[in-house]
Amino acid sequence: MQTPRFLAPTTVADAVRFMEAEPGAAILAGGTDLLVQYQGGFRQPSAFLDIKRIPDLMRIAVDDDGVTIGAAVPAADIVGHPAIRTWWPGLVEGVGLIGSTQIQSRGSLGGNLCNGSPAADSTCALIVNEAVAIVAGTGGERRIPVEQLTAGPGKTTLAPGELLVALRLTKPPARTADAYQRLIPRTEMDIAVACAAVRVTLNDAGVCTAARVAIGAVAPTARLVEEAGAALVGTTVDAEALERAAAAASVAAQPITDKRGSVDYRRTVVGVLTRRVAAIAAERAKER
Repeated sequence: MQTPRFLAPTTVADAVRFMEAEPGAAILAGGTDLLVQYQGGFRQPSAFLDIKRIPDLMRIAVDDDGVTIGAAVPAADIVGHPAIRTWWPGLVEGVGLIGSTQIQSRGSLGGNLCNGSPAADSTCALIVNEAVAIVAGTGGERRIPVEQLTAGPGKTTLAPGELLVALRLTKPPARTADAYQRLIPRTEMDIAVACAAVRVTLNDAGVCTAARVAIGAVAPTARLVEEAGAALVGTTVDAEALERAAAAASVAAQPITDKRGSVDYRRTVVGVLTRRVAAIAAERAKER
């Protein structure tokens, strides 16, 4: 077996050129998934393209409208960032569950997303917060909603030679908050059987004016469930509305049966999680 080359560009343009010249290269944004796959024989790239030496990809930039998170920023930096913790506690909950403390010092938000796992802990929270993926390639830069980035287990919609550069989140409106939860078989360090994130916006009377619900680990990709969000709009996020949202999430789920859980179990669990996190998000929104 040929030993892969190691490439370490310092600019996005150089990274794109390397990828064009080396189609078999794999992006090393932290390596916490990629190196395990390589050592297990599941991936055999011709080169490792380390993007952690590109300053823009290692930066969290806050402005008046929101935040831009470089694709290679370690999870630990995101979890500890004051603005992100304040504006998106649900995203912090998800990112904070990515592996161990040691893993979070290397593992990145971009890598977690581009690994393509339907159970990735960051994806649902990114979806409900309308995160936009900034992608660079030989044809220039484009932006796509995060929910359009993954295409199935281990797959993305990135074209050959394209690189995820950053994730852009717009500062949430007043009385808006998110929340995220998952169910795992063990107490920690495991992959979700099901997971859900919810973001709600309330008016001054406590009525929900906007809501987004995303579910994961229960379909080939994490997915936005518009019917579940619609079930919350126009309500005070009361018990009846929560049950309708939970039911919509269960219906939208398309899980499989494996050693971690049956189809029926996963559908039930994702509904329960949706109900719980919607209630938490609503309580947080009231405090804003």
